[in-house]
Amino acid sequence: MRATRPIRIITSLSLGIVALSAFSWLGLGQVSGAIERVDVFGSLGDRPERPSSALNYLLVGSDTREGLTKEQSKLLRVGTTKAAAGARSDTMLLVHISKARDKATIISIPRDSLVTIPEHQSSIYKERTVAAAPGKINSAFAWGGAPLLIKTLENETGLRIDHYIEIGFAGFAGMVDSLGGIEICTKRDINDSKSHLVLSAGVHTLDGIESLKYVRTREFDGMGDLGRMQRQQQFMSAVLRKVTSTGVLLNPVKLVNFFNAAIATVKTDSQLDSSDLLTLAKQLKNLSASKVRTLTIPLDNTNARAAGVGSVVTWDRELALDLFNRLREDLPLVDEVTPSPSASASTSGQARIVDKFKTRTADENSCGVLK
Repeated sequence: MRATRPIRIITSLSLGIVALSAFSWLGLGQVSGAIERVDVFGSLGDRPERPSSALNYLLVGSDTREGLTKEQSKLLRVGTTKAAAGARSDTMLLVHISKARDKATIISIPRDSLVTIPEHQSSIYKERTVAAAPGKINSAFAWGGAPLLIKTLENETGLRIDHYIEIGFAGFAGMVDSLGGIEICTKRDINDSKSHLVLSAGVHTLDGIESLKYVRTREFDGMGDLGRMQRQQQFMSAVLRKVTSTGVLLNPVKLVNFFNAAIATVKTDSQLDSSDLLTLAKQLKNLSASKVRTLTIPLDNTNARAAGVGSVVTWDRELALDLFNRLREDLPLVDEVTPSPSASASTSGQARIVDKFKTRTADENSCGVLK
């Protein structure tokens, strides 16, 4: 599906899981005052219960220009902060961390997903209440910010969102540069008219600005947002591999540089405190890229129409319900099916792997096996 409006750049999502670890190790000690805290849960009312100690983070990429230099804005070919007042998000990630803290799942949520946006106060006429109605999930963020987005997502999934992190352009670019760039590979040439990214097929190490272009690219292959989400997942996996292989999370100097680069445009929920993060850090320090799975919410129609809403993406409700139930109960997403006692001799003892959600591990997203 192709959007009819100008592309809104979603950049920072690819580093969300790494940012979680960075926050955790530093415990926000030196830079706590520099991070903007927002109350995103206070007005939500009744919320889903948490059946286990697993954690769900909502990571949102904001297209705010704040923190970008004039040169960076020129290279990206985006307007100034004044010209693009406010911040928007067209894509978001749900990160599920297992109760044992040994596995993580990162789920891309298409920005045009058709959902029911709950009743809320008008963003224009504060005294006016807007009734619940169908809409695109990115509209929830535009109309009511993080609180309305979280309420919408909790209603649709039955999952409780425990923490919220929002990252902007400048933080993303700085984090990539602090890591010395990120290696990606593409199996075809890229010449994208919107992101202005030009890459030949093959392996490339991208700096912060080039990485911004890469994760916003969506016009060159005819796949629109779906292709972009696949590249975001691949980029995210490349970041995880680099961080875990080079010991960034165990190196205080590298980690401080990485974190300081991010804080320029980071927002977190007001309940995300240093003691929680330090505890999480101790639990996550052995999390490897092979234990992180990426996927997109199961989709039914990527080019549907909804009355009064327009072109939308619809979810496969049966598969999506199964996915959300597994996350809620902290169950594996990939099943291992053992043959029945009556199975033939050729299959006896051979377990069959069933991955109905089409997940990929961060290792499987590597250049060597990228499909």
